[in-house]
Amino acid sequence: MSTTLLTNETAARPGSPAQPGEPGEGQPDRWAAFRRATRRHRLALRISGRVLLLVPVLFVISILVFVLGKASPGDPIKASLHGVLPPDAVADLQEAYGLNDGVVIQYLTWVSSLFTDGGGRSIINGSRVFDTLGTAFGNTLVLTAAAVVVSVVFGVLIGTIAALNHNRFVDRAIMLLVQIGSNLSVYWFGLLLIWLFALEWKVLPATGMRDASGSGGAGDLIHHLILPAFSAALISMLILARFARAGVIESMESDYIRTLRSQGMPRRRILLKHVGRNVAPIIVTTTGLEIGTLLSGAVFVEFVFSWPGVGTDLMNAISAHDYPVIQGGVMLVTVVFVLVNLVTDVVGDLLDPRLRS
Repeated sequence: MSTTLLTNETAARPGSPAQPGEPGEGQPDRWAAFRRATRRHRLALRISGRVLLLVPVLFVISILVFVLGKASPGDPIKASLHGVLPPDAVADLQEAYGLNDGVVIQYLTWVSSLFTDGGGRSIINGSRVFDTLGTAFGNTLVLTAAAVVVSVVFGVLIGTIAALNHNRFVDRAIMLLVQIGSNLSVYWFGLLLIWLFALEWKVLPATGMRDASGSGGAGDLIHHLILPAFSAALISMLILARFARAGVIESMESDYIRTLRSQGMPRRRILLKHVGRNVAPIIVTTTGLEIGTLLSGAVFVEFVFSWPGVGTDLMNAISAHDYPVIQGGVMLVTVVFVLVNLVTDVVGDLLDPRLRS
């Protein structure tokens, strides 16, 4: 009996070896270690999950793009070559482009062409789709990038000015203009800019990407880029101004910012070092979500300002029922949009102090 009591007392002492099946120094809790490792690598796991999610997202998008392209009325071969070639030649072309195959076969052939044949062949000129859209899409990206810069710079500036004058006349006036501008059409706003700056004041060019001589360099490109960039950025800039205003107001009214102000820290330093750090994830995330709006807005703006972008090529393809170009162009824009959103989410996670800690 004494031997049994001694054994129990020894097992109950701190630092004594753990009994079989119980966690202790000799047998660490594996689940606790796993949970600690998961918390430590939570940000990496979050980013990896976002990357893996791209596969099903792009798969679903490819199906939608293909179905919408096939659902367009009219036969592209007959629409473009009716009356030009005899019926036998038209039938041969339909067979060559696989239009007589089943829908599943056509989809698999098209997806394969995205990786092996430059997006397939244009029905109108027989060239590769990505070769046809390459230069034009680059011009669209230039316009979109300029619109992003305009949207971020002026949106954050407008929102910050309104927030620093919260509940004053400046704040109310800015928010009234933001409300009015958010309901304007990008197409109409572009025409208004052309009328004011190109026709009335004659300070900026109305159309094109460069002068006719093409010898102006980067300065000439920027000169032609100002009006279409502001037109494409209108809606996104005003949306960003709202988020920036809300974020700055929330941050300025927090307890630790009030403490810093009471300690006499300069307002400029508070804005740049503390408020800016808190608002940055909101700005990055909102900007990424607005990339799609900026891309679509840039496509519409291209018609107004005769900008040689992918929007013009897509409209020509739609008129000619050239669905390989339509599908390739839409897929190209969509993939860029999805990738930009992914990068935006990752950057937002990296800027979020809660996830970093």
